[in-house]
Amino acid sequence: MTDTVSDQLHEALAPYALDKDGASRSYPDLHEHVLELARQGLLVVVDEPINKDTEMHPLVRWQYRGGIEEKDRKAFLFTQPVDSKGRKYHGAVLVAGLAATPEVYRIGFGKPLDKIGESWIKAIAAPIEPRLVQEAPCQEIVTIGAELDEPGMALDGLPVPISTPGWDNAPYLSAGHYITKDPDTGVQNLGNYRGQLKAPRRLGMNPSVELRAGIYAHWLKYKARGEPMPCAVVVGCPPAVSYTAVQKLPEGLDELSVAGGLVGDAINVVRAKTVDLLIPAEAEIVIEGFISTESLEPEAPFGESHGYVNLQEYNAFMDVTAVTRRRAPILTSFISQVTPSESSVIRRVAMEPVFLNHLKAALGIKGVKRVSMHEPLTSLYAVIAVQFERNVPETEVWRALYGAATLHRFAGKWVIAIDEDIDPTNADALFWAMSYRCQPQRDMKILDRKDPGHGPRGPHDNGESASVLINALLKEDFAPVALPKREFMENARLIWERLGLPALKPEFPWHGYDLGAWPEHLDQQARMATRSNYFALADELVRQRRSDVAMNQPVDGGAGGK
Repeated sequence: MTDTVSDQLHEALAPYALDKDGASRSYPDLHEHVLELARQGLLVVVDEPINKDTEMHPLVRWQYRGGIEEKDRKAFLFTQPVDSKGRKYHGAVLVAGLAATPEVYRIGFGKPLDKIGESWIKAIAAPIEPRLVQEAPCQEIVTIGAELDEPGMALDGLPVPISTPGWDNAPYLSAGHYITKDPDTGVQNLGNYRGQLKAPRRLGMNPSVELRAGIYAHWLKYKARGEPMPCAVVVGCPPAVSYTAVQKLPEGLDELSVAGGLVGDAINVVRAKTVDLLIPAEAEIVIEGFISTESLEPEAPFGESHGYVNLQEYNAFMDVTAVTRRRAPILTSFISQVTPSESSVIRRVAMEPVFLNHLKAALGIKGVKRVSMHEPLTSLYAVIAVQFERNVPETEVWRALYGAATLHRFAGKWVIAIDEDIDPTNADALFWAMSYRCQPQRDMKILDRKDPGHGPRGPHDNGESASVLINALLKEDFAPVALPKREFMENARLIWERLGLPALKPEFPWHGYDLGAWPEHLDQQARMATRSNYFALADELVRQRRSDVAMNQPVDGGAGGK
């Protein structure tokens, strides 16, 4: 640790700084990531008892619902988790530690933000197989067999917080990375799913939107065989592994290999103790067991990232056969539910470049500049904006809209084509474009029969949804945006600041700009006006008088700003 970390912080983090492994690797584990966050002033260490069931997530939630700017949000490390009965837990809990902000994500990823999209594309195209090791930090402490029945030795010894106190019916793993294996191909899958702590040796499993791939596809195969499904659940691991676990990847790709591609080196793995699976050697905690394929049982309610409580459903459960961990483990918990949140940041940073690459490289669409997934409240999947260069052929626009709506079976309820001047992160700007650059009778299409995916299911059509595709691009030159030109706004801001008025936070659009329909003679007249020479136009206006036109007829025949 460096001198930039205070003595008090150094003392609180000491157990996690000393818990080092000796395996050869070129990527950071979770402990090193946490220490780096501390060095860069992006970690809040709470070194006092905090109730994991009533206080922990609400405390972190305030930085997303309390008007805190994104750049000021931080990761939280709770070193003394307790519950409502006063029970103390071994290890710490990290909340918002992987993607509190894009900057926190960048530190875990190890590359500049503008290189992250490119890195994902390369990693998916050129994954690196994991490296098998014989000894691993994740198995420093092994609890197996009858030992699991002793108080505090199984799931009841893990400081898993309640995510939505007052609604959730138990602590749920929100950053539980479930590892399963295709029994036919032997290819492993690593996916992030919620996991309800049901009993000291029973863990819930909800495949959520993975109803045709990943863990659910594996479960169906084991069910057809009449066998329980081996599973290992990783709770805390190297950031690259977590980032890959939440990414939507093509079927058949081993996520641990993609994680290797991200870091440019093989991820160390070790054989699990009671199931035939390979697990990340530098994991913090691993829960091993078998998921029943014979029966399902009620699971939930749980507050979900679409912003509503998911009521009870029948889902699978896992019988725990082993819990392994580091000596000083850090349990990770995503702050999810209503967006923006950690879970939306961690998905958005990776998913937007994947969508963009799909449109540009896979579909060969010209003129696409950016894909932006709307985050606040909508949880990324519902509203997708596709930004274009000016004068893109309309055929390319519609190909892009259909392509964005069909890349994932559930993403894209509203897919909107916008110009470069529209800020896709500003919902007001999106509505502005939809209101004045789109005529619904010709610029809107509905793609029917879409899977409901993520979110509450409606009562009709078996819950099926649809995609609404909207071309909100300029179809012709427009008159300028009706705000003072930039130079006048900037000068006025200097006066504002000199007067000591409240700090400004400019919102798009904060100055006017030309959209193509601004002739030179009108620009000259506007310049004369700013020099207080507007009466000089009087004689010219008299010369242009006409008696053969109706009110509101444009002088130059264009629609302009009408």
